[in-house]
Amino acid sequence: MKNRLFVVNKPIFKSSNRYMGYVKRKYNTKKVGFSGTLDPFATGCLIVATGQYTKLFQYLKKTPKAYSATLWLGANSSSLDIENIDSIKETKEFTIDEVYKALESLRGELIYYPPKFSAKKVNGKRAYDLAREGKDVELKQITSTIYDIHLVHYNHPFIHFEAMVSEGTYIRSLGAIISDKLGVDGTLSSLKRLYEGAFHYEKEKALNPLHYLKIPQNIYTGDSEYIELGKKLYIDYFETKEDGEYWIESDNFFSIIEIKDREVKYKLNRIEKFRVKND
Repeated sequence: MKNRLFVVNKPIFKSSNRYMGYVKRKYNTKKVGFSGTLDPFATGCLIVATGQYTKLFQYLKKTPKAYSATLWLGANSSSLDIENIDSIKETKEFTIDEVYKALESLRGELIYYPPKFSAKKVNGKRAYDLAREGKDVELKQITSTIYDIHLVHYNHPFIHFEAMVSEGTYIRSLGAIISDKLGVDGTLSSLKRLYEGAFHYEKEKALNPLHYLKIPQNIYTGDSEYIELGKKLYIDYFETKEDGEYWIESDNFFSIIEIKDREVKYKLNRIEKFRVKND
């Protein structure tokens, strides 16, 4: 299948980018992309697309995101995960109440610093590249929404928790904040993304992108050949005429358009529609 949208279960200790090499070979394609980078030590749901569907990531329903994580109390790591542990100390055992309160305090809007080992850009360079070079990394605070966070199990020194969060949230930072609230060092020893919005792992089943777009459909009442050929479209032939982004379809293609001040512009044009095939 030339154009394919699906979810892979990224394995541990492989970067998201490196894993795309495997995807290219498996599906015999040169054009492949992914959305929402997972750290090398993290596993789980990673949205992948090939062909024309790689253009769709910004229009997909990808929030909220849910993660399952294990926080190792007493372990210290510059990257806030098991890849760069430099010390391990014994810590006192906490009560379930203390652990529960530390987690619950994160609910809602949270302002914090992202990890120095992250894909954030600082003066055009990735923060993790600067951090690996031993350079000081000054990152600006970010804001995330923690919709839900709860304790799954506490088996000292490991706290297992799950969190449902907004896009762009760093779970490693949540682990660090929980550790700080308990007054000890801590780092994530495992991290798995469970789902991203409507996306979850289903053995790499091919998905119809029209079922996962976050923008509404608009109905074009004119000659569908105009969409098929990518011709200029006029506002008079649309059911919805309000400003905004929409997807429209013809027999063989769909396009994403923007209506602004009664002008219609293509954002993405002539994307082949999903066809069920035996692959």
